[in-house]
Amino acid sequence: MVRNIVKGTHIFSKKAEPATEADRQVVTDLLDTLRANREICVGMAANMIGVNKSVIVVAAGPFEFAMVNPVITKMSQEYRTEEGCLSLDGTRECTRYKEIEVDYLDSDFRTQHGKYSGFTAQIIQHEIDHCCGVVI
Repeated sequence: MVRNIVKGTHIFSKKAEPATEADRQVVTDLLDTLRANREICVGMAANMIGVNKSVIVVAAGPFEFAMVNPVITKMSQEYRTEEGCLSLDGTRECTRYKEIEVDYLDSDFRTQHGKYSGFTAQIIQHEIDHCCGVVI
């Protein structure tokens, strides 16, 4: 189901709770909401739709995928950039890494480890920040 985007910094004021298999509908709703906003959005975190769970979704080219309870395990090649967000007005400066590795559960709640680079890595870092209560 497509959900409304919650606006404001208050949604990032606390760290997201770990997701469980009982949160499968959150994953589905988040993917549906991302697809409905693809013209203006490349990633979302569950708190952006009002659910305080550690779930993110990412649009990488033609692909869309979910990451449940993602944890960055390795990062390299630091750089500074500016990012915007559907939940916040304007852009903000932040530090990102060109290459990252992430442990997570996929949408079927199977353990995964992925290596990401470039813009996809940036999107993942942005959304994980949301789950950690970081306002970019």
